[in-house]
Amino acid sequence: MSQFRIGQGFDIHRFCSGSQVKLCGISVPSDVSLEGHSDADVALHALADALLGAAALGDIGEHFPPHDPQWKGADSAQLLRKVMELIEAEGLRPVNCDLTIIGDRPKVAPFRKRMQAKLAGLLGLTDGCVSVKATTTEGLGSMGRGEGLAALAVVLMESINE
Repeated sequence: MSQFRIGQGFDIHRFCSGSQVKLCGISVPSDVSLEGHSDADVALHALADALLGAAALGDIGEHFPPHDPQWKGADSAQLLRKVMELIEAEGLRPVNCDLTIIGDRPKVAPFRKRMQAKLAGLLGLTDGCVSVKATTTEGLGSMGRGEGLAALAVVLMESINE
């Protein structure tokens, strides 16, 4: 196995009625929520897929299937902890991550530092190894129409057995 591996993950959820959105493991006040089988944290779902992809361990749906009632309403931070156990069992650990949240709402900037700190804690990294940013789609597509929120994550991992 190579000493370094890169993984990429993407997730998208539609909006539903509610008063908060879960992003990067924290609750962000909003005029809507995200619909999903678990807590619908698009950021943590994209990150989990990036980690699983780098380790060649499939995807989040394979490990936490949406039809399985045990994951109904699950805290995505707990799912990410389980993914971390899987990748560590493969002799891998994250080096850094870069996460982009895609959509017009909620605004990420006021929560960015808290999000980075939460991700750093979940991944066992320092804040300086975790990037969280946001972008809009300039009114284009489903995100531009305000139908939901998406996230894209990229991680670099290294072998701990080398």
